[in-house]
Amino acid sequence: MIQCSLQRKLKVKWRILPKKSDSLTEQLLINRGIKSEKEIKQFFNPRISDFEKDLQIPGTSKAHKRILEAIKKEELIAVYGDYDVDGICASAILYKGLTSIGAKVLPYIPHRDKEGYGLSVTGLDSIKLSGAKLVITVDNGIVAVEQAKYAKSLGLDLIITDHHIPGDQEPDAYAIVHSTKMCGASVAWCLTRDLIKEDLSEELLQFAAIATVCDLLPLVGLGRGFVTEGLKVLRSTTNPGILALLNEAGVSVGNISSFEIGFILGPRLNAMGRMEHAIDSLRLLCTKDPVKARSLAKLLCNTNASRQKLTTEALEEAKEMVKKDSKIHILYSKNWSAGIIGLVAGRVCEEYSLPAIAISVGEEISKGSARSVDGINIVEVIRKHADILIDVGGHKGAAGFSILSKHLETFKKRLEQIVLTVPEEKVLEIDAEVYSSQLNKTLIKELEKFEPFGLDNRRPVFVSFNMKVSDIRTVGNGKHLKFKISSCHSEHICFAQCKLREESNYIDAIAFGMGEWEKLLKTGQMIDLAFNIELDTYGGFEKVQLKVKDLRVGQFGV
Repeated sequence: MIQCSLQRKLKVKWRILPKKSDSLTEQLLINRGIKSEKEIKQFFNPRISDFEKDLQIPGTSKAHKRILEAIKKEELIAVYGDYDVDGICASAILYKGLTSIGAKVLPYIPHRDKEGYGLSVTGLDSIKLSGAKLVITVDNGIVAVEQAKYAKSLGLDLIITDHHIPGDQEPDAYAIVHSTKMCGASVAWCLTRDLIKEDLSEELLQFAAIATVCDLLPLVGLGRGFVTEGLKVLRSTTNPGILALLNEAGVSVGNISSFEIGFILGPRLNAMGRMEHAIDSLRLLCTKDPVKARSLAKLLCNTNASRQKLTTEALEEAKEMVKKDSKIHILYSKNWSAGIIGLVAGRVCEEYSLPAIAISVGEEISKGSARSVDGINIVEVIRKHADILIDVGGHKGAAGFSILSKHLETFKKRLEQIVLTVPEEKVLEIDAEVYSSQLNKTLIKELEKFEPFGLDNRRPVFVSFNMKVSDIRTVGNGKHLKFKISSCHSEHICFAQCKLREESNYIDAIAFGMGEWEKLLKTGQMIDLAFNIELDTYGGFEKVQLKVKDLRVGQFGV
């Protein structure tokens, strides 16, 4: 087997899931743990109403009572959101929902650099000065114990709506509407659905769908229901902001899928919170003025382009700091914005297959973001040094923290001295073996039934053995590999003891980030290929294309 690597690259082990059915559709369902008729029906025809029990979140009735009281008394209601997509969409749901029943609503989005995540004293002081009597959090607040006490001391009634994991102590709030079974925007939707008109409730599902995908909620069960029904609304949306953003990004509204949400809408909505202030993303979703929507959409896209540029520059600088023999990379710079360090840490972690921490250095306080690999709980690693940290939070795969800048070198030395056992092998899970005769538009059409793809319902990965490679070249300044494949032109018994027929059709394949393979492959060489299959519509023509996950030379079978 040929192996190549520009950096530290894990050996990839292919694990083909056990074959349980001759039907590819049935096999894919089994792979996803979907077996009963009821489960299959819910998977292919997901409806939010199938999960009514989950939608009836405790605390909702009490929250309704206080909201209606505020409307009756003409009190100002502050909706306290967050600067990520989930927080923005949740804020939009409450703003649109509550104003539709006569509420006076003040949206409040904290500034990432100045206030940080969640309910803050600064934010509560600002809301108090605005004259609001009621504060409703969305996508945050479930661990805001001290902040809830402070709100009470200011005479503010607090309703917390959140989906994050609660702490040991529950905040002292007027009402808590909390569920870990959905994203923050979906919790907000559950709060408003019985207060507003049915047609508006349905319209607001588009925001819940965007948030569910971007917050990486599982796209099975309830999450699948929210995204499926929300996508139906999105594909015929009349929301000026979404239409303007899609137009600015060059996406047709009728072609929106979970991919467009996650890789086109999401990054643009997120960019404002990373670089400027997320309130402009919220304004985009809430405006009724098409002219204002176009202006805001342009702002979001330009800000996202700036974010991409800064991320690329920061990543190049970060790579210069990487130590070849290190088991964990601690990288910091005064040039990095706190809004992009999570992206930098993620890219370094992915490229070097090692835990990475990127830190934005401030005059007195620095902010860090960490990403990790399987087997290393990064938040626990960082928490062991709480004596020199201001705060830290997160989970095993990702964490965020702040630290006094004077302690950075000590922090770096401590972590580099820790003995970490890093994985030497990565497992690529493969759904099934397919043959060249199956690689066609019919298969792609069949796979469309499994949309929307996402967490716990990933795009299927297939494998084909003994494929002949030709037309080898690179694109993207040598970064990516393109080639064509066809089945062997002679009889060969493959992995499943299936005789392949001679075939003259060639199929395009693209392997992102694998440009170095151009020098290792030769025309006519036989390869085994792991891939996703998709329909390439570039240039107005439809053709089957394989998106390569991994390839092997001279290995027939696993």
